[in-house]
Amino acid sequence: MHGRPRKSTMQEDPIAAAALAAKSARLRELLPQLLHFHHNRIYTKEAVSVSSELLKINPEMYTGWNYRKLAFQHNLKEVSDTDTIKSAVEDELRMVQVALEINTKSYGAWYHRKWILGQKLVPANFDHEFRLLDKLLEGDARNFHGWNYRRFIARLKDVSEEEELEFTWKKIKSDFSNYSAWHNRSVLLSKLLRKKAKGFQEEGNIVPGEFEKVRDALFTDPSDQSGWFYHLCLLQQTSTPPKPYVVSSWPFDKSTIEISSQFKEKCEKFPIIFCFNQKVDGVSLATVTVNSKLVSGQHITWKPLSANNSRKSKIWLAFLEIFNENYENSEPLSVEISVQNIVHLNFVIKLSYTDHQGKNGDGLEQLFSWDCPEKCRNLQETSPDFVYFDRWRVSYEDVEEDAKCHLVTLSAEIKHIKELLLEWDESKFGKLTLARLLGAQNSVKSGGRSYFEETLKLYDDLIKLDAPHSNYYREERSLVLLDQLTSSKVSLVKCCNRCENSSYSYINPQLCIHFSGLNLSRVGFVGRLLWVQILDLSHNNLTSISGLEALQLLVCLNLSHNQIMSFTALEPIKCLQSLKVLDLSFNEIGSHPVDTTWYLCSSPLSNTCNVTEIMEEVARENIQIWDFWEAILLLKSLQLVQLDLQGNPVTNEPFRVLVEKVNPSLKWLDGKPVS
Repeated sequence: MHGRPRKSTMQEDPIAAAALAAKSARLRELLPQLLHFHHNRIYTKEAVSVSSELLKINPEMYTGWNYRKLAFQHNLKEVSDTDTIKSAVEDELRMVQVALEINTKSYGAWYHRKWILGQKLVPANFDHEFRLLDKLLEGDARNFHGWNYRRFIARLKDVSEEEELEFTWKKIKSDFSNYSAWHNRSVLLSKLLRKKAKGFQEEGNIVPGEFEKVRDALFTDPSDQSGWFYHLCLLQQTSTPPKPYVVSSWPFDKSTIEISSQFKEKCEKFPIIFCFNQKVDGVSLATVTVNSKLVSGQHITWKPLSANNSRKSKIWLAFLEIFNENYENSEPLSVEISVQNIVHLNFVIKLSYTDHQGKNGDGLEQLFSWDCPEKCRNLQETSPDFVYFDRWRVSYEDVEEDAKCHLVTLSAEIKHIKELLLEWDESKFGKLTLARLLGAQNSVKSGGRSYFEETLKLYDDLIKLDAPHSNYYREERSLVLLDQLTSSKVSLVKCCNRCENSSYSYINPQLCIHFSGLNLSRVGFVGRLLWVQILDLSHNNLTSISGLEALQLLVCLNLSHNQIMSFTALEPIKCLQSLKVLDLSFNEIGSHPVDTTWYLCSSPLSNTCNVTEIMEEVARENIQIWDFWEAILLLKSLQLVQLDLQGNPVTNEPFRVLVEKVNPSLKWLDGKPVS
């Protein structure tokens, strides 16, 4: 780990092998005795001695440590004599020390020592504990068990974090490759900066000095991961704003939203979306106020859009019920929203009576075609003023000032890493760090075309240089590419069309983004696309669509010709209640017998969607319901009109029957009318 190969534990010496065999035989004799004492709650001195002998042979036998805890509690239950208690505590600590001399990385032994001292039955001998740790770290300076125990003892003794920070530097100076010391330093530094301890009030005065310290390690051995991890910690400390803020919203400030009269007829709810720079909680009536003639903020519920049902999210959503008996058709509706008196949005909603030619002669919705250029108008050929390209980004002077103070530090680090790469041009850690530094710098001050070209080339080099981690580099490259495409009006307008064909969206104009054939393996920067109603992500390398849950206006989504392997990978679209057209054709859904994404999603038994009736109906068709439960839970939550699944291994006639029954609103399946 961290560039250090594991040493072989094989015993080639015949004498050592014979000794090991004898220990194994003795262990087999002792284990049944220990289990007998454990199950029958026998805690005599002789019984405890059996556990001692067993743990000396194998300190990893966690059952032995658990037995000793129970024996310790039982034998001291009614004891009040201080000397007896002290003797029992010292016996346990000695037992742990003997075990650690055999195996310094025994989880059970370290935990038992912490548990004994944590009982606080007698005052801890801190001098002895620190001497024990010094001896351990002299022999194995990287032993993370020892560092973890040192943090425990330091807290127990109330040692200052400044003292511990100095200790980490002492260890690092003796060995730049001490990953555990770098890690402990990162934890301590983050705490000191967060609480603005004395001498650590100004981050801008501390972080540059830390960069200088770690730079010596990087230039000494660029192939060692330890210093690079600490450098990444400092970069995150530098590039992360001290407080969350709203980066984009829907609707935009000072916008006029034109919606179809069909919206009112169907009593649809109007979405309000806030996108933050980091995950937040507490967005509620107490922090958000809504002022409007017809809308009462007291009846609005804010919810986080999170795939794992977390209460913290970057995206927060609420719906306005804007049409009621008091609404007059000719009257534009003005809405004002404030977030903690920091962000103020003012927008106007008005009805449009444009006739949507949404049905054919048979009364069915028209089949939506993704290859229909005559129905789409490129925004380069028409006025793009109706797209609020310049308004999705919310600006804060204080946030910008906090970021600008780090710009000098970032620029200096970029210069130093480039110097390192002149000598070590194939350092994967150097190239990755440079790409991250350029990204952090670009988030403060746009680097323009040169930044994107340089960063994309770095990730291209990394994909070739470090094949085992190529998927990670491809995902990071995808984010840079999406940043480039969505960073300006000039670049985004090239990918955007005004669609004249879709009858599914109630918001005018209907805008389509084409990110097809870009080799994307990850979705990002969705906060800049909250206004998109039609999105084409076909012919990419997507295995996940995390992030798309933010696009609440989305009515048509093309995910064809990607690498999606399961319906559980499509969890984010459960949040897209406006979605009507979904193309999943020519993916890999059903190609893998074991869907590992199941372990990331809730089981059907814990799902809140009521599918009992559907399951009973499908069971009557002799369909193996448990082969498709994830598809049922997904499709049941949507109101699709058009779905394409052809080209996936899961597609067969029984599955088509299931899809039609689960989604009664479906009119088109694989390009054919649903009977």
